[in-house]
Amino acid sequence: MEKKNLLIYAHYYIPDTASTGQILRELAEGMLDQFNITVICVVPSYLGTIEDKYKTKKYYEEEINGVKVLRIRVPEFSKTNKKSRVKNILSYFFGAMKATFLTGKQDYVFSISQPPILGGLLGVWGKWIKHAKYIYNIQDFNPEQVLAVGYTKSQFVTDIMMWFDKFSCKRSNLVITVGRDLVETVENRFKGKKVPKTVMINNWIDEKEIYPLKENNEKVVAFKKKYGLDGKFVIMYSGNIGLYYDLENLIKVVERFKPGTKTVDNREVVFAFVGAGSVLDKLKNYVKEHHMDNVTFIPYQDKADLIYSLNAGDVHWCVNAKGIKGVSCPSKYYGLAAAAKPVIGVLEEGSEIRCLIEDTQGGLCCEPGEYDKIEENIRWFIENAGKNEITSMGIRGRENLEINLTRNVSVRKYAEEILEL
Repeated sequence: MEKKNLLIYAHYYIPDTASTGQILRELAEGMLDQFNITVICVVPSYLGTIEDKYKTKKYYEEEINGVKVLRIRVPEFSKTNKKSRVKNILSYFFGAMKATFLTGKQDYVFSISQPPILGGLLGVWGKWIKHAKYIYNIQDFNPEQVLAVGYTKSQFVTDIMMWFDKFSCKRSNLVITVGRDLVETVENRFKGKKVPKTVMINNWIDEKEIYPLKENNEKVVAFKKKYGLDGKFVIMYSGNIGLYYDLENLIKVVERFKPGTKTVDNREVVFAFVGAGSVLDKLKNYVKEHHMDNVTFIPYQDKADLIYSLNAGDVHWCVNAKGIKGVSCPSKYYGLAAAAKPVIGVLEEGSEIRCLIEDTQGGLCCEPGEYDKIEENIRWFIENAGKNEITSMGIRGRENLEINLTRNVSVRKYAEEILEL
């Protein structure tokens, strides 16, 4: 049987570290036995800077592990400067529209909800230009996400955003989203009438790349030594230090645990934040001003090293700001479950990841904004450090992942749903 052609619009793609880029890479590579795949994305630039070798031409063609990659040159940007970010995103959007003409015949067009609104519109464009079937993969709903964190106060702007994204949903042949609560959001948008065909497929992590390591693993030990974590009880946040996680308030909860706080098994408690993002400088300033010597900031880890940093944490945060239920799904959970780590969940009841944590009894959860309860849950881990119950939480998460949330299970579902159209 001749393979069908599938065009994917991916704002970021490897080697960029954006979580959506990683997922799309694994999805594309996992479906190569059924499709010829072309990806349109930006030149590597997730952290804002661009290597000189990507600054001379408009487009760069590459092949990575059997996937054709067509990269678009975009201007550099700063994550804290709105204007430069907008310019960068618009360059991708218009560049991707033009690049569509360079990709030959396509049977299917697949786009993701990144960048907000524009990702969906690119898919509609691709459908029209290529006379193809369109799959819209919604990882985050906008304008709902923008409204949840008050990023804009303009009803006019959010109404226009909603109109465009509903338009993208209506024009799609299939909406794929990543949580039970996100499926409800699609239904609510259309008030139950003429709802586009929608299915849920969980995100994943490659469970063969991330798995539990022994405490004395030399690379885990080296990571802990490098960042002053050895011999300590590490409560870790790993991922994007950005707008949608209420981190500016969570750091105030962390402040309640004074330097020198010890666990029941006499280890000093440290809070480690691994990653980068628009809120990082604010957190660093707060920690400095309040002399929080038990907080450490660690840069983004390459994907190959993620297994060591995740294993260096004793307990991991998985958090969202209030209002994110049904809007976004923190994919970092899959890495924590893969590494068999217990979770401090700050997530709304009924949200996909909270359901997974509660179904497996893989950690302690409470609502965003319940700061006293968050403190209480952290104290529970400090008071039970070294006990079997904490280890068992992580093991249950890993076992469920191996059965229900592997890369192969999810990628197979994607291929089946697309080929059924």
